[in-house]
Amino acid sequence: MSAADMAGPGWRYLAGQYLALTKPRITLMAVFCAVIGMLLARREVPSLMLMLHAALGIGLLAAAGFVLNCLAERTIDAQMARTRARPLARGEVGNTGALVFAVLLGALGAWLLMMRVNELTMWLTLATFAGYALIYTLILKPATPQNIVIGGASGAMPPLLGWTAITNEMAPEGWLLVLIIFVWTPPHFWALALYRIEDYKRSGLPMLPVTHGAEFTRLNILLYTVLLAATCMLPWLIGMSGLFYLVAAIVLNAVFIVYAWRLWKDYSDALSRRTFRYSLIFLGGIFAALMIDHYL
Repeated sequence: MSAADMAGPGWRYLAGQYLALTKPRITLMAVFCAVIGMLLARREVPSLMLMLHAALGIGLLAAAGFVLNCLAERTIDAQMARTRARPLARGEVGNTGALVFAVLLGALGAWLLMMRVNELTMWLTLATFAGYALIYTLILKPATPQNIVIGGASGAMPPLLGWTAITNEMAPEGWLLVLIIFVWTPPHFWALALYRIEDYKRSGLPMLPVTHGAEFTRLNILLYTVLLAATCMLPWLIGMSGLFYLVAAIVLNAVFIVYAWRLWKDYSDALSRRTFRYSLIFLGGIFAALMIDHYL
């Protein structure tokens, strides 16, 4: 075996560790929501090159935010079963290397948005990046059990970023897409926090199940799913979508409410896991229904 063969797996492994810092699945979900915003912004299909540049720019800045999140929470991550395998928590990647990686990703993303998309989208994406990586991660998350509610505003922004990438303006319809994700975030995250409550107790983070108890959290999940169902009716009520979306939204929300009701009445960790997984299916389904309805 040559020296190059021996070195190859090491480089591939290190590249995989850096990739893991970007939380690829969450980054892809953010890009997916941004692309839906792009497609909904105009009746006709936008320029594919513009969409590609916008998706790359938004995705790179989202990835940079996740790298900084991993860097800031490396000590906390090491205490939690769910996150202790992350590269920074295990020491597989150095702090300086992670910081440089985040800066490079963010700079490239901002450059793409500025030069190939528009200035408004760049500034909005940078504000989203700062809201998540700095305000949520460093200030809100360790300070209040409402961290995921307030900080959810940053995670809800991708559809509006996609909208502004195409139109260069912040329309009410784009903000409505943000509102859907904003209301969806608490029941989605609290379902995870319920069956990971021991992790959060060890971490010292003031998550709602830790500070107010599991029963209070389950009630809040139910209330938020009802609020989410009402919020998801707004695109149809304002004429943004039609009958196909309305039927899909009713079905998707009904299933979510059933999950939340069962979670409130008869809790189990297994049910909480299923609720969390369904919340991901729900968000993808709602946005897919909006897109399909838009082109019917």
